[in-house]
Amino acid sequence: MVDSQSTPARQRPSIVSISSYLLFLFLALQVISLIITLSTFGKTRDALRDAYANSATDGEQVADVFAVVGIGGSIVLLLLAIVLGVLALFNNQGRNGARITTWIVGGVMVCCVGGGLLSNAAGGFNAGGGTGDGPSPEEIQRRLDEALPTWVTPVSLLLGVLSLIALIAALVLLALPKANPFFRKATAAWEPPTPGASYPGHPQAPGQPGYPQAPAEPGYPSSGEPSYPPPVNRPDDTPPTDRPGSTPPSTS
Repeated sequence: MVDSQSTPARQRPSIVSISSYLLFLFLALQVISLIITLSTFGKTRDALRDAYANSATDGEQVADVFAVVGIGGSIVLLLLAIVLGVLALFNNQGRNGARITTWIVGGVMVCCVGGGLLSNAAGGFNAGGGTGDGPSPEEIQRRLDEALPTWVTPVSLLLGVLSLIALIAALVLLALPKANPFFRKATAAWEPPTPGASYPGHPQAPGQPGYPQAPAEPGYPSSGEPSYPPPVNRPDDTPPTDRPGSTPPSTS
């Protein structure tokens, strides 16, 4: 058997991707909420100051406190939403630690956003009215409604509801059993050996060494009679007289 040295790629489930998209949506909604809070900061402060103008309570101080609390709360929610957005990126990579942290931070955010919605449903701003000579909560809310544009309250309420739904849905999707395998630590997968491949740690057997070819037999000279030059034929076929030997007989 051969263990693969590379970790197999894990396919991200769709529920994890949807959860990350919802966390990004939550971040975008918090940005919009902060923009609305900053754009209405001056009018909110003036409305609270006018509501406490005829009371012994310092209206200027109350207006500053509630304005700072409102803006500070929106900034804190935005920072936590940014943390959730970063965690969403790690969730897409299958980091189980990021998923656990998302549940913790998301749970805190659910309490914050849900508490804000309940406070607005209970009567909006409650600046300690109804005690002493201060204005009643109804009076404060009436002045705020007169000072702020008519779309601010319903839009803020809608953003809060959408934020709460998106956050709860994202946390639930991460907790579904279908997402668990994606966040488990990946192990090296076994791959069958490739035919002809060598096992790891063992060098491939070298081929048989070649042997030199046997030298050819040495050539020997032929053992025939020594060759003589061919005789020169004379035109009259008369044997040469200079050749030693007997004189040829006469033909007459």
